[in-house]
Parts: sequence; C-alpha cells; structure tokens
Amino acid sequence: MQFNELNLSEELLRAVEELGYTEMTEIQEKSIPLLLEGRDVIGRSATGTGKTAAFGLPAAESITESDSRSPAVLILCPTRELALQGAGELRKFSRYKRCVRTCAVYGGASMDKQISELKRGANIIIGTPGRVMDHIRRRTLKTDTIRTVILDEADEMLNMGFREDIETILSYLPEERQTVLFSATMPEEILALTKKYQNDPVQVKIKSAQKTAPLIEQYCYEVPMGRKTDALRLLIAAYTPASAMVFCNTKSMVDQLTEQLCAAGISAAGLHGDMKQAQRTHVMNGFKSKRIAVLVATDVAARGIDVSGVDAVFNYDIPQDNEYYIHRIGRTGRAGKTGTAYTLVSGRRQLNELRDIAGYTRSEIHEMPLPDRSAIVEARQNAVLEGIALQEAGKSAYDMADRLAEMGIDYREACARLLSEKLKAETAAIPEFDIPRPIRKGKRSGAKTVKLELNIGRSRRMAPNFILGALADATGLSGQDFGKIDIFDEHTTVEIPEAETDYILENTGSLRINGNNVEVKLWDGKTFKGGQKPRFKGGSDRYTKGGGRKPDRRRSAYGGRDRADVFSDYTANRRKRVKNKG
Repeated sequence: MQFNELNLSEELLRAVEELGYTEMTEIQEKSIPLLLEGRDVIGRSATGTGKTAAFGLPAAESITESDSRSPAVLILCPTRELALQGAGELRKFSRYKRCVRTCAVYGGASMDKQISELKRGANIIIGTPGRVMDHIRRRTLKTDTIRTVILDEADEMLNMGFREDIETILSYLPEERQTVLFSATMPEEILALTKKYQNDPVQVKIKSAQKTAPLIEQYCYEVPMGRKTDALRLLIAAYTPASAMVFCNTKSMVDQLTEQLCAAGISAAGLHGDMKQAQRTHVMNGFKSKRIAVLVATDVAARGIDVSGVDAVFNYDIPQDNEYYIHRIGRTGRAGKTGTAYTLVSGRRQLNELRDIAGYTRSEIHEMPLPDRSAIVEARQNAVLEGIALQEAGKSAYDMADRLAEMGIDYREACARLLSEKLKAETAAIPEFDIPRPIRKGKRSGAKTVKLELNIGRSRRMAPNFILGALADATGLSGQDFGKIDIFDEHTTVEIPEAETDYILENTGSLRINGNNVEVKLWDGKTFKGGQKPRFKGGSDRYTKGGGRKPDRRRSAYGGRDRADVFSDYTANRRKRVKNKG
C-alpha cells in the first residue's frame, strides 16, 4: 500500500514524499488507518520496521489550529536518545504543517529550556517518564487537553522499572482519550496495562517467519574470554567498517573497551546511561557525522539509536535477552541495505546460548574462524601499492629524491624506508593473535608447550584446582588451555601453550592464590631442591611424596591426595568416633 492512498493532509504527504517514503511497511499499513480513526491500538513489531512513522504520522495529522497553545499528544519513550529521535522524525513529517509544534523533554537537559518550549505552545510532547512526571508536578505540562497518549517501546520501559511512573502519568490524563501502545514483546505486565487503560484495543501483530532482517549476515567466533578485545580488533582490521557499533552488557565494560580501542588507534567512543546528556549528545553527533568510527554501547542505547549507514554490529558480550539480540543487530541492515553482525563467544556454554538465540530468531548464525593476521597485513600491503600506483609525483618530490641521492641514499632505499613507515602505520592496529590449541585431549590437541614456575607449593596447602582457577580467572583462558600441574614443597610448575606465554605472563603479574601473593615466571628447567617427585600432579596421575606407590588413575576426587590415604584416614577417624561413643 502506498502512502498517497492514506487519508493524510497534503502537507504530510509532501513531506513523506520528500523523505523518499513511497510504500508502507506492514506495521504502518495495518496501524495508521486505525490510528486515524481514533481507535486504541496495541502494535507488536520488532525494531527497524517503521514504528515511528506508524504512530508519528497519525499524531501529526490529528493536530489542528485549535491546538496551537496546548498539548494534544503525549509520547512516552524509555530513553533520551529515543525521545530525541522521535521528536526529530515528527519534525520531518510536519515540516509543512505549521500548526504542529514538538517538544522533547528528558532528564539530563536544561529544565528551564524545556519549560520555555512548553510555554510557547508545544502540542506534541515526546519524553521519558521521569522528566514528564517532573513537568506534571511543576504544572509546566498541562494534561487536561491531551487526547492521545502513545507508549513507544513499552516492554523496555517496564524492564527499566517505569511501570509506576507510567501509571501515575496515565492517572493525570483525561479518561476520554486514545491510548496507543507499541512493543516488541508482549509480557504479562504489558497485557495488564492494556486491560486497565485501553478501551476495546485492536491488536496489530506483524507475523514474520524470520525475526531478524533477512539482509543481515550473522557470524560468530569462538575465542578465549581473555582474548575478546584482540579478536574484536582483528575483526575491525579485517573488515574495516566505516561505521560500526559494539555492544557490551555493562557500563564498566563499555568504558574499559572504549579505552582499549582508543589506545590501539581506533576511533571509538562509549555510550551508556551514566554519562551526562551533553556527553551523550556529543558522542552521537560524532558518530552520525562519521568522525567516530566505532560506537561502544549498552543495550539501553540499542533502543534509542537510529543512524543510517551502520556497516556492522559486534556483540562483544552475549546479550542477556533474546530480544536484545534482535534490537542490537537491527542497528544495521536498515532501509533495504545490507548489514553484518558478528558475535564473540567464549566456551561451550556461550556457544549454546547463541544457538538458542539463532533458534529463537529463526535465523542462521555461521560459525567462522577468525581472520588470519598475515592475510590482513598482505591485504594492507596490496592496498598501499595500489594507492601508490594511482598517484602522480610532483616536481618537489623528485627534487627531494635527488637531494636524498646526494646524501648517499639511493632511490630504492628511500622508497623502502617510506614504505616501511607507511606499512607500520597501516598495521599498527592489527593485534598479534593466535588462538591456543588446547593441550589436553581434543580435536586440536598437540600444541607446543612451555612451563611456568610459581613460587608457591604444598607447604601453603596448594591444590591443582586453586592454581588452575586463579590462572583461568587472571587470563580469561579456559582450563583446557593449561596442561600438567606439578606441585612441589615450595614451587609449582604449570604447562601452557608456547604461543600464549607473553600474554599469560603479562596478565599474572599480581596473582593471588588462596590469600597468597604469587610470583609467576618462565621455568628455567632446573630440578627443584631434593629432586623429589611432586605430590600433586595435574592430568591423569596422582603421586605421593617420593613415589613408589601405583598412581591413582582416577581424576582427583580427593583434593589431590592419594585414594588409599583418604580411606585410611577415614577408617582411623571412624574408629575414634566409635571408641568415644563407648
């Protein structure tokens, strides 16, 4: 169905045509006619399907000259970004309808400026629940003239704890009104709101065989937890997206990752709820203008960002909810364009979680190996050569080459030095990355290994599980990536993949195990004092001091002690208990 088939004013149709909109999306086609009739509507549709136009056009159409001095439409959004985005879209739709005046009200911005805009006669108010309540309490937002209220991303507002605020706001509005609700999901809380506050609502549900955009290619990469940042840098270097978004689960991770990417020479900025509004606006303006290439954000930001031309989305963390995955990757592949989504997973549990997401979204997520660094470097070299081949040298460049020749540096040497500097700059952001092959049994076994020495042993009551847990926690590697653990009186050796030596040493500088400060260094191969065999030994065998006993072939169920010793102690203790009872 075409927009010009709708019963819209000439002013709105002209604006829609200039925006390049011709054919309506499914949610627009089904909901706009109902909203124009004044019906209460429940719209269920995923992100990126055109919901803003679905409720924005009828809202703008409902404004008349008699509404020039009072609010008529109230739109509630979960985030500041979404409120600003909605206000911006409504201004575009109503650019030729002079009687429409929009005002965005949200926390973190000047209250006085918002009050001034409201006093000038704003008739469509778009805001976050908290700030809307502030204006109602101050009586700077009059509610008695509002005839339409729209809850955008209602499920997200409930997830963020806004239910009480929403119900308070609705209690201030006239009973005779149009109540519209748009949501990606329909949990019980949403249905409870619809029963309580809507009058005979019509439910518009978009049925789709696939919940994610078909134009988005989806890939995942399995990497050790401690190497996710290097893996992300490698992917950015390999695919060179002009504009990309990276999603993390926590604000602290956003700050930490942004700092690491910037230190690696990548133009990145973070976005999360703890930032002041001025900072958020500055970051978003930089991202929209392409001055910032990589935006690192939390899931809240996923609902409030509408930027055209995002080439790729990276899931640094597995999203905490299946719907969040849809909203994340929906930032790319918009308006008929293609996009790519990459997800980093660590361990079998996260891989299974991603497979569950693939089943829920009815989409295919391809498991891929990470790009090879040498191939990326070679591609950069070829790009440099092609660029030079297309350039023309000026007279001053030839003069400089002659001067270098006079200094004893021939043309070939000068060219090599310049190319070296150029390649150094081009490849600086590409990390050295080699995923370790697990030492223990498995399809990738057989890695070359070295040993680490820890200055702590059984005199401090050390056990293999204490040491393995501390190393895995400090490095982010899995237990599979470590090999045999030999525990002596005052020392311990741990087998590790040779390729990970520098990385592990770098991340275990301040290691603490069981309350003890531990120094970790590369083992020099010397036999320890006394030459005795270790009491504890990782892998399949467990020895007692001095050897001589047949090794217990079972994996340790006794904290590293020999099985016979455990049963002997148990029998002795039992005899004591029986004797004491007698």
